[in-house]
Formats: sequence, C-alpha cells, structure tokens
Amino acid sequence: MGKIIGIQFQENGKMYYFDSADVEVKTGDYVIVDTARGYDLGEVVMGAREIDEENWRAPLKKVIRLADEQDIQHGRENRIKEKEAFAICQKKINEHKLEMKLVSVEYAFDNSKILFFFTANGRVDFRSLVKDLASVFKMRIELRQIGVRDEAKMLGGLGPCGRPICCGSFLDQFQPVSIKMAKEQNLSLNPTKISGVCGRLMCCLKYEQEHYEMTRKKMPKIGREVITPDGTGPVTDLNIVKETVFVRLTNGDTSEIKEYPLENITKPAEASQNNEQRKNNPSGTQNTVNETGFSGEKEQLQVNEKEKDSESVRVKNQETADKDVSSEAKNKVKTSKPVLGQPVRRENPNRGQKDKENAQQADNAGRKKPAEEHPGKNTEENKKSPWADALQKAMQAISQDK
Repeated sequence: MGKIIGIQFQENGKMYYFDSADVEVKTGDYVIVDTARGYDLGEVVMGAREIDEENWRAPLKKVIRLADEQDIQHGRENRIKEKEAFAICQKKINEHKLEMKLVSVEYAFDNSKILFFFTANGRVDFRSLVKDLASVFKMRIELRQIGVRDEAKMLGGLGPCGRPICCGSFLDQFQPVSIKMAKEQNLSLNPTKISGVCGRLMCCLKYEQEHYEMTRKKMPKIGREVITPDGTGPVTDLNIVKETVFVRLTNGDTSEIKEYPLENITKPAEASQNNEQRKNNPSGTQNTVNETGFSGEKEQLQVNEKEKDSESVRVKNQETADKDVSSEAKNKVKTSKPVLGQPVRRENPNRGQKDKENAQQADNAGRKKPAEEHPGKNTEENKKSPWADALQKAMQAISQDK
C-alpha cells in the first residue's frame, strides 16, 4: 500500500499525482516535488489516499518536503518576474512582426528556464525571437504553441451563462464535445449560442449528455404511433428533461396536441403483447393453496390425475378407431383390385341393392335395342365387308353383257 496526493502547479490547472512517501500533508499545503522540469512548487488539492502500488500506471515521483516561508516567497517573486517577461516578449514579437499571440509566461522554480505560451493560426518561425529573448534574460528560453481552449483556461473569463467559465474555475482537463450533443439536447445550432469564449463548443454540453442518451432510449421516436389514455396518435415532440411526450390526437376534422407523461404512453407492440398474455390467461388463475392447508393441493392433484386418465383413454379409443378405419380401407383395396383381361366396373358404395338391379336392367335393355331397330336384316349381312358388295355388282354387270 502507498499514499498518493494530488498537486496543482497553476491555478485551476491540471492535477498531478505524487507519492507522499513519509511526508504528512493536508489539503492547502505547499510542497516541493521533483518533476520533469526539476524541482517545482505546488499546492496540495487532494489529501493523501492509500492505494495498492500494483494499480499505479507508472512509477510516481515522490514529494521532497513541505515548502517553508522562503519557498513560498520565492514563488511570489517568480510571479512578479513573469509579468515583466510578458511585457518584454510582447515587445519583441511586435519588433519581429510575427503573427502570434502571447498568452502567458511561466518561470521555473529554480530559475533555470522561462516558458512562453502563445497561439497562432499556423507554424511560426520564431528562431530570431528566441535569440533576442535569450540575450535579455540570460537563461534557457522555451516557446510552446497551445490551442484556443488552453488559452481560455489560462486567461479565464465569464461564459454565456454569466458565471466564470468551467475550464478556468474547476475543470482540470478538457472533455471531447461534438455537435451531435447539441442536436440530441434540442439546442439551437446557431454557433454563437452554443460556443464558449474560446470559439469552440461549450464544455457544459457534456454534462447532461449521458442523461439525454439514457432517457431518449426509453422514449418513442418522433412520428411513431403511440397509445394514450385519450386515443392513439403520432408523436410530435419530446421533453427529455420532464420526460413527457407530445401526441397529436385527431377528432373528426380537428386535431389537438396534448402532453402526456412517459408512464401513460404505450407502444402498439407492447399493447399487443399484453393482449396476448390476457388471452392466454384470461382469468389470471394460478396454482393456489386453500386455507384448510395441503388438502386443496391433494384435491387438485387428484383432479389432474383423473384428467390425465380420461385423456389417455380418449387417445387409446382414437388409436383403435384409426386402426379399424385403416383395416377397412385395406380390405376395400383388396376386393376392388382389377384382373387383367376383364373390364373394370366401378360401383358406388352408397348405392342400394335396388339401384344395382335397376342399373343392370338398363344395361341389358340398351344392349338389345340395336338388334330390335333393324329386325329385317340378317346378322350375316351386317358382317359383310364393302369389297364383297363391289365384287357382286361386277359379276352381275358381266352376266348382263353376255
């Protein structure tokens, strides 16, 4: 286990973690710590906390000691020197006619170097400026280009809400902000209304984004049909903060927009599911126990067993009936199987015995009719072929010529 503390080197700047080691500190104390730029003076903004050393992402540097009055006085003198260095650097920038804006100056605690922070639209060749500043201050000079959001954090100011800007008062690091957040929160997309003093999207758009995302998932989309206590209609608007839905209801030729809480709104799909559940279980009955004790359960079990027995008997009777029907069908197939060389006679099974006799008599009468129509003709004459008649006529013609 180890103890860590949070330290800031600039007012409202980023918080850095250090290993407090054996030094006892509390919030508001000034300490001397070892940094990448050497020893520096910082203010404790987070008290000591015990954390497993295995959870540390990287080895933390340790606190050297508590700052005394002399160290604090030296830090105040550096703040005064920074203002003088700022005026000198601004003068040199104007002399070299460089397109850059000086933001702030920072002295190292041990006076080993000076850092100049500036903003610019593009790359700037400041090599000649560095030489002039080094000849004036006689120490190491560093120029760092920063963004407009960092500039606003260093300078501070008032936001559109009338309060001090968040980054200059309590934010230690910037969060990514997109125009999608403004759309989901139903804000005006006018850049002047959703931009901060830095000219970028306001950091406060990130604060309520999670709430809007979670609430919007529960609410219906605009244009969807929903069911309300007064009827069905399409959704026209949503109020995410109050969690209410605006629905357009039509009554004949007139329409009206009403606001309903989210609890009173149901989707058609959910309503259909509820109706199906009610149909499956209309009475809402469940297996309950009577007040007399377990006797109710036994009676219920006996009733269930009787129902099972009756069901099994019904199934067996049905199986036997199916078997009888199948056997009769097989017998019919066997009896009605045709024999080769004999005509197939199809009979109607529904026809009675009298119908069969009438049908046979009709068939016999139909067969005798052709013979009765021509009683004078001999059956042998019907059997003669046409070429025999032609031959007979030829023989008669020859006999007449003779």
